[in-house]
Amino acid sequence: MSVFYDRFDRHAQGEGLKGHSTHYCPGCGHGVVHRDLAEAIESLGIQDRTVLVSPVGCSVFAYYYFDVGNTQAAHGRAPAVAIGHKLANPDSIVICYQGDGDLASIGLAETISTAQMGLPITVVFINNAIYGMTGGQLAPTSLMGQKTVTSPDGRSQMMGQPLRVAEIIAQLDGPVYVERVALYDPKQRTRARKAIEKAIRIQKEGRGYAFVEVLAECPTHLKLSPEETEEWVKREMEPIYPLGVKKDLTVEPWWDRQPPNFEPEKVLALIGADPDEVPRHAKGFPTYLGGTDISFKLAGAGGDGAQTAALLLARAAIDEGFDATHIPSYGPESRGGTSYADVHLAQHEVLNPAAPNPHVLIAFNSPSLAKFASTVREGGLILYDSTVIEQLPPMPPGRRVIGAPFTAIASNLQRPMVKNIVALGALQAATGLFPPETFLATMKVILKEKPALLSLNEAAFAAGIRHATEVSA
Repeated sequence: MSVFYDRFDRHAQGEGLKGHSTHYCPGCGHGVVHRDLAEAIESLGIQDRTVLVSPVGCSVFAYYYFDVGNTQAAHGRAPAVAIGHKLANPDSIVICYQGDGDLASIGLAETISTAQMGLPITVVFINNAIYGMTGGQLAPTSLMGQKTVTSPDGRSQMMGQPLRVAEIIAQLDGPVYVERVALYDPKQRTRARKAIEKAIRIQKEGRGYAFVEVLAECPTHLKLSPEETEEWVKREMEPIYPLGVKKDLTVEPWWDRQPPNFEPEKVLALIGADPDEVPRHAKGFPTYLGGTDISFKLAGAGGDGAQTAALLLARAAIDEGFDATHIPSYGPESRGGTSYADVHLAQHEVLNPAAPNPHVLIAFNSPSLAKFASTVREGGLILYDSTVIEQLPPMPPGRRVIGAPFTAIASNLQRPMVKNIVALGALQAATGLFPPETFLATMKVILKEKPALLSLNEAAFAAGIRHATEVSA
C-alpha cells in the first residue's frame, strides 16, 4: 500500500490532474521531503503505526497526502500533541512535521521541552528562512539582511540573529540524534533521505528523540526561480546553517512503556485509595443525563471552591467505577480572579476532557453565569448561587434553571467556605447523578486526615439537597 493516498481530495474532490497535485508552489522543498518521508515510512514497514502531526504552516494540509494516522495541531503545539500520542499509544511512530515559524517561533518552548524529555519522537523541521503560508514575514531563521514583508529593509541587528535550531537541540541532554541537511543538489537530497529514515528508525527501535533540520527552498517569497533558489540556499543559507550531524549518540533501546490503564482500580490506587475499601452505591451510570459521557462546568471567582467541587465530583465517579477527568482553569489571582473547571464523567472512557458545551453548569457568581449559560446544551441544567446572583441575565431556552443560595446556606453553618459542598448537594438532588451515599463516602476518604471537618461538610451537602428538593417539588 502506498503511503500517499491515491487521490488528494483537497483539490477538485480528488478528480483529474489536480487530484494528484499538492498545494505547494513549484520548486518548494516540502514536496521533496514529503517523498522522502513516505519512502522511509514504507521501507521501515510502519505505515499502520505512524501518526503524523501537522502544524500550522505551509504543510498544514499534509493530512490530505499521507495515508497514515494524522493529527492537526494548533500553531506551535505539535510537540505537545506528539507527547500525548506517544504516551497514549507507546507503540505508535509519532512524527512532527513543522516549519520554522511554527517550530522556532510560537512553538519554541514546546520544542525545547519535548526535546529535553527525550521521548522517542521524530521531528522533521523545514527551515526555509521565511513565514511562507502567512505572507512572507520575518521568521526566526531569516538571514541577516534578508528582506521580508516585515523587514523591508532587511533583517537588522535590532531584529536579532538567525536562530540555529539544530545546534540548540543538540546541546540538550534528551535528544540522541540531530542532523541538518539540504536539498539543493542530488547529493544533498540523498543525505536528507538517509537522515530522515535514520531519525524514524531510531524511534522504531525505541532509542530516543531524533531531530532533522532541512534547509528547504521557497522560490515564491524569494522571488527567484527554483534553480536560483537552490543556489541561494547553498550560497546564503548554508554558511549560516552548516550542514552535518550535530549529535549522534549510540544508546540502547529503552522505550518499553505499556499503554495507560483506565481500569478504575488502577486509577484509585494512583490517588492513594484502596479499591477494596471503596464502597459503591450507584446501580449504574446515569445515562439519562446525557448518554455515556456527561460534561460539567463549574465556574466562579477564585476562592469559591469550584475546583474542589470539581475534584470531588470526578473522584466520586471514579469511586463508582467510572472514568472521569477534571481540567482546571485559573485566573491570574489566587483569590478573586476567575476560575472554572471542566469535568467529564464517562461510563467507559473519557475521550475529550474539555467541556465547551456542558450538560450541567454550576455558577457561583454573575460573571460566570453570564459567560457560560449560553454554552449549556439544550435540555441541560443551569444551577446557580442565588445568594450572589440576584438578577438573572437572559437564559437560553430549553434549559432547566435552578437557583439555590449556596453562600447563605453555608453562612448559616458558620462556614461560608463550604458553599461548594452545598452546590454538590443541590446538584445531587436536581439530577440524581449518584446516590447521596456516593458523595458522602468520597468525602470521608478525602477528609480522612481532617475528621473534624467531615460533619460540617456532611451538613452542607444535606442542606444543599434539602433546598434543591424543595425548589424542584
